Amino acid sequence: MSANPWVRPYVLTGGRTRGRRHLLVHTLVSGGGYDAAFAERLLPEARALYERVHAVAESVAELSAHCGVPLGVTRVLLADLAAGDRIEILAEGASPYDPHVLERVIDGLRELA
Repeated sequence: MSANPWVRPYVLTGGRTRGRRHLLVHTLVSGGGYDAAFAERLLPEARALYERVHAVAESVAELSAHCGVPLGVTRVLLADLAAGDRIEILAEGASPYDPHVLERVIDGLRELA
């Protein structure tokens, strides 16, 4: 009998499906001060995210993909790390795209149609 694939994410998040902060897939995350002793106490998935975010600022989706952690779990773990002031949320809820540029692209596509 194989292990249930949902048990591990459930355990990682303490049964939570949402973090303390709502993180969109394009929310940018960066590391604060790296603490090796703290990193050693983390579960492997949380440690991978913690170490990756200290190497490079990335979006929630990119961190999830690079670390191989499901997106929902990534959101919860990053929100926990941010609540403990271990990482920084750089652009929470903000779109990385300029709305004026998007409007011009849409207008250009309409002209082509």
